[in-house]
Amino acid sequence: MSFFGFSKKDAAIPWPRGEDGGPEPAALLCRTEARGFETEIIAGMLRSFGVPAITKTSGDGFIGELYTGAPSFGVDIFVPRSRLNDARALLEADEYTDEYTGEYTENVPPDGGAAAEYFAEYERWLASPALSESELRELRDIAADSREIESRFSGGLQFGTAGLRGVMALGTNRMNIYTVRLATQAFAEIILERLGGDNEVAVCRDCRVNSRKFAEEASSVLAGNGLRVRIFDDMRPTPELSFAIRRYGCAAGINITASHNTKEYNGCKVYWTDGAQLPPDAARAVAERMEKLDVFDSIKRADYADAAARDLVTVMGRETDELFLESVLAEARRCGADTDMNAPGRELRIAYTPFHGAGRVLVPEALARLGYKNVFTVNAQMTPDGDFPTVSSPNPENPESFALALNTAESARADIIIGTDPDCDRVAVLARREGGFAHMSGHKTGVLLLNFIAGGLRRAGAMPDKPVALKSIVTTDMARRAAEVHGVRCIDTFTGFKFMAEMKNKLEAEGSGSVIFSYEESYGYMAGDFVRDKDAVTASALIAEMSAWYSSRGMTLFGALDELYEKLGYYDEAAVSLVMPGADGARETLSLMSSLREYPPDKLSGARVVSRRDYLAGAEYKDGNETALALSGSDVLRFDTEDGAAVLIRPSGTEPKVKIYVLARGATLRECAEMKETYAAWARSLRAPPE
Repeated sequence: MSFFGFSKKDAAIPWPRGEDGGPEPAALLCRTEARGFETEIIAGMLRSFGVPAITKTSGDGFIGELYTGAPSFGVDIFVPRSRLNDARALLEADEYTDEYTGEYTENVPPDGGAAAEYFAEYERWLASPALSESELRELRDIAADSREIESRFSGGLQFGTAGLRGVMALGTNRMNIYTVRLATQAFAEIILERLGGDNEVAVCRDCRVNSRKFAEEASSVLAGNGLRVRIFDDMRPTPELSFAIRRYGCAAGINITASHNTKEYNGCKVYWTDGAQLPPDAARAVAERMEKLDVFDSIKRADYADAAARDLVTVMGRETDELFLESVLAEARRCGADTDMNAPGRELRIAYTPFHGAGRVLVPEALARLGYKNVFTVNAQMTPDGDFPTVSSPNPENPESFALALNTAESARADIIIGTDPDCDRVAVLARREGGFAHMSGHKTGVLLLNFIAGGLRRAGAMPDKPVALKSIVTTDMARRAAEVHGVRCIDTFTGFKFMAEMKNKLEAEGSGSVIFSYEESYGYMAGDFVRDKDAVTASALIAEMSAWYSSRGMTLFGALDELYEKLGYYDEAAVSLVMPGADGARETLSLMSSLREYPPDKLSGARVVSRRDYLAGAEYKDGNETALALSGSDVLRFDTEDGAAVLIRPSGTEPKVKIYVLARGATLRECAEMKETYAAWARSLRAPPE
């Protein structure tokens, strides 16, 4: 059995084939007003009796694909036409309708339904003259695989504040030149409507397979809509795109990247005039426009070479790198660290890996210009390669990704290891501990950086008025304590640097705060005023400066962290990911969040829940009272327990998983570690049947 009351094998019942060899047309069994959790129970019941069933939000694509709130919308249940009478008989049985169903209508005329919709779209792509022969072969190869056709064509990639991200393949629900063109066309139309035609859009890319092609396709669509394009001559770090938007006064930006995802993925990040990722209202406008456009017939394109010849395309190169590096170095020096290029701390030995990505040039150059003479690169990972052949995942969050870097570090007798992800917006550090290297969490790296920056600004007499630090709601509260001891106000935002950029812009426009540092636990850090996104180039420079400062005082980074524990108290954190791929996973994600809202636990692993926060509703529930939160509108739940722990749960915005964060606070590190493991075990059990 599963959490939903039916086995996973029930959900795998194949959809029958029709006479033409394609999926049998679906019939609409009922239109229910039941919540998503209850609807899945109905569908699961049907599957348990051998009737294939799929659920679909009324007119909005498969459940969970657009989900950002509690499911109160209508949900349709479809079954194969040949099983319609069987399904109706089961649905009308008292033992099911009394317990599970909401309002429903029996006599909806059978139609093509969801299965026919996605199969018809598949056939439309097969018939399109836009596709090349190799693309047609790719689609013909899946003709007998109805699940693959459903996965690729049941709806489209959802456009959000971070743009698009998905597996590369043909289909409406995949990353390919056609979905890139569609998203860019919609984005271009919103730019023209809101900002006018005399504007320029910056375009950037990473090292991934197809990234160059996608960047040129996006540029062709922008030029086809009369917008000028400013594109980098090669892959560049994501923060340099944010910098370029601000420096050159661009209206917007597009970055072709899937950040730290595995090699199968690519994406299209989008940015607005301030250099931050798209604000929610603009993202909704683009998503709505995509729904109205045809993936083939609505696209305006200019030939890329012709657009360049007509001066619609400007290429950015070394001159932009130099401007960006000037800002990076100025920020690294601003914090008041020792600026003597011959100081003992400059002898710090650093191993660096870009994981085949965009940090390969600017990170080592920034370190060299700061005076670090002993920077040892992981040569096998310095070559750009979108297949990431030396790692299973190019994600610096994963300690196992640093296997080659550890070899380099040991042979070079390095003090620290720095690793940046493929688009160079995230960075992780490994430091010496007990004779070896240990991977430092993003929580603790951020605490150390915040303490170092705030302390440096104070020592240099450069602390601004009304200083503020920003962190995400899932980041350790140790950061708040670190800020407070320096007289810095700490403000929580939702996860995502678009929210931090929005808060920074708001505070500084109002004159109510000056942000000195922003970070989130997933290894993203932002400092300075020249970018509005996480920036692994500047963060790498700051990590080196911080390590050198502590090294000159005889301390490692972990020694510095131990000193902070003594000063601020003991904290520990864990993250658990429940991977839920495909349409079934989207439905399972929806049902899990819905269940936790409707039936919130009174205890977690035996500890009483003393407070519950629902960041979607913007409400906290404590001691029988409801109070408003400062933040609302994001699908996150937080449970605080009587022993001082907090557990936060949210669906990922970029990957098919539910993320669960455990924040522990205790009298000792051992107590924190035990608490962390206890609640992590509870988190992992969420997909198991209730006790």
